[in-house]
This record gives sequence, structure tokens and C-alpha cells, in this order.
Amino acid sequence: MAGRLRGAASLGLVVPPGTALVPGVRFADPAWTAQVLDARTPRRGPVERGTVATVWWYSASTVLVTPSLAGLVAGIPLSARLADLTVALLPGPTPIAAVAPTGAADPAADLRGTLAAVVAAVAEAGGVRERPLWAIATDALANALLTLGRATGRVPEVTALARPLAEAIGTPLPLPRYEDVGRARFTRRASCCLLYRMPAGSLCTSCPRRPPAERHALLEDVARRW
Repeated sequence: MAGRLRGAASLGLVVPPGTALVPGVRFADPAWTAQVLDARTPRRGPVERGTVATVWWYSASTVLVTPSLAGLVAGIPLSARLADLTVALLPGPTPIAAVAPTGAADPAADLRGTLAAVVAAVAEAGGVRERPLWAIATDALANALLTLGRATGRVPEVTALARPLAEAIGTPLPLPRYEDVGRARFTRRASCCLLYRMPAGSLCTSCPRRPPAERHALLEDVARRW
């Protein structure tokens, strides 16, 4: 994969030296996830458990779906099965990369199984509803494909994979959306990561909580700088 995709390490497809490795199935374990949320809860300032769980899933979801999506883009089918994934964690713990062996050419069914298992674990450990977590998953899928499209110089082609893949995964995964601002394409978010509720956090540039005109102006500024 590193030979097929430029910048594979920055895409989370290469395990950085010195990181802790955990099997993907840990992410479907509510008890393990509860320990992770305990470790990630800030020691200063009151932060709701559900906020910590949502922020955790925001970071974990992208890492978990990226290998199989990269395989689609590179023409090297990689497994989306949770049992086949190995995930690298930075201190925090924070997921930073995942690797997988070869797998099915059509990963939709395996992605559905992976997402459903981890969403259920995060919902149980964090005391949150599953549906908002599925919205984060669709943004993870859209963002990962957009990043892969930029890395390969094939943004229109790669992002065109998002909707049919989401349709194949099926409900309750919302359909991913994009918007073009200037000469750049961005994910039109279906979810809020809740980072703004963390200490020193703020709304993301593309946050759906922003007024549409404000969000568009901020994205225009980003597009001009690219």
C-alpha cells in the first residue's frame, strides 16, 4: 500500500514506530472502551461522559475505515473486518493508524459489521445514543475518501465512491455529502464531533452547528489558501 499511495504514513496506513498496537476487536468491547474513556476524560473542568465518547469515536472511526477505503482507491482490496485490523495508538490513547490484510473487493458488508459493533460499544460505554455515532461514521467515510482523493489527485473520482458505498452499507448510516467551495471540495458534515465541549475546544470550521453563511465563508478562506 505504501508503494501505491503517496504519503501512506500520513494517511494512517503505516504504523509509526513506538506506538502501542491493539487488535481491532478491542474497539467492540464496551469494557475496554469504558477504560479508554476514563483515560481520556479531562481532569480539569466538568466534561460529560457522552462528550468524551463522541470525541473518541470521531478519531477512531476514521482510522478504522481508512484501510479498506484505501484498498478501494489503490486497487488492492484490504479487509474491513474488525477481526483483521490492527490499530496503532498514541498516548491518550489516540488512534493514529490501522493496518489490514487483503480482503473482499466489495467491503460494504464488512464495513457495516465493523461500524455496528464499535458503535454499539461506544454507545454503551459512553451512555449515548447510537444514531449520532452513525452520523459521525458517515462523515469519517466521506472525509477518508476525500483525503484519499486529494492524495491521489483524483478527488471527483474517489469521492464519487462515497454514496454507493454508503447505500450498500445501509441504514442507519446517513448518505455522505460533499460541497464545492471555490476550487476545493469539502465534506458537508452530518455530525458534530463535540470537540467544542472539551476544555479549550472550539467549533470546527465545517461544523454543522455554524450558520450556513458563516461556514461557507470560512471554507472559502480555506479554499483560497489552498
